[in-house]
Amino acid sequence: MATRGNVYVIDDDEAMRDSLHFLLDSADFEVSLFETAQKFLDHLSSIEFGCVVSDVRMPGIDGVELLKRLKVSRASLAVIIMTGHGDVPLAVEAMKLGAVDFLEKPFEDDRLVAMIDAALRQAEAGARDEAMTQDIAARVASLSPRERQVMEGLVAGLSNKMIARDYNISPRTIEVYRANVMTKMQASNLSELVRLAMRAGALKD
Repeated sequence: MATRGNVYVIDDDEAMRDSLHFLLDSADFEVSLFETAQKFLDHLSSIEFGCVVSDVRMPGIDGVELLKRLKVSRASLAVIIMTGHGDVPLAVEAMKLGAVDFLEKPFEDDRLVAMIDAALRQAEAGARDEAMTQDIAARVASLSPRERQVMEGLVAGLSNKMIARDYNISPRTIEVYRANVMTKMQASNLSELVRLAMRAGALKD
C-alpha cells in the first residue's frame, strides 16, 4: 500500500521521537527517526524526497544550522521546524532559510499531519519546477555561440534581416540558425521561445 510520503523526524528528545513516530505511522507516513541533525545529514545522499520535521533547539547542529546545510546541498526536501515557547525569532529565521512552516510545542496532532501534507505538495511542485528550469538551461547550453546570438536577437524582437545585418551574414543563413534554435529549445513559436529564455535567465535586460 502506498504511503502519504516520507517523513524524517529529527529530535534529541526520545519521548518526542517515539510519540511522533506513533502519530505519523498511524497517519500512513513512512517515518524515519534521527536523534541528531548530524546523523540525518550523514544519510542525506540516500534520503528520498520527503518532509523533515526537526526541533529547532538541539545539541550540535540545531534546526537553523540544518537548514543552512540543506540549502547548500540543494536538497529538495520540505522542512517543518518545531519550536518551544518563545522561540518565534528562531522560527522566523528558519522560515527565511527555506523552512515551509513552524509549529510551536505542544501542538495538536491533526495540525502537524495537515502541515506535512501541505509541505509535501508544495515541495513536490518546487522540485518539478527546479527540474524544469534545469532542463531549459540545458537546452540553452546546447546552442552554438551563433545560435545563442540569433536567439538573443529573436527574443529582443529583431527580424531575420536585422539580425543578419548585425552579424554580416545572409538572412537565409539566419533562417537556418533560427530553425535550429527553435528545435533545440523545443519551442513551437516565438512567444514560447521568449518564455523559455526568460525562465532560463537568458534574457538580457
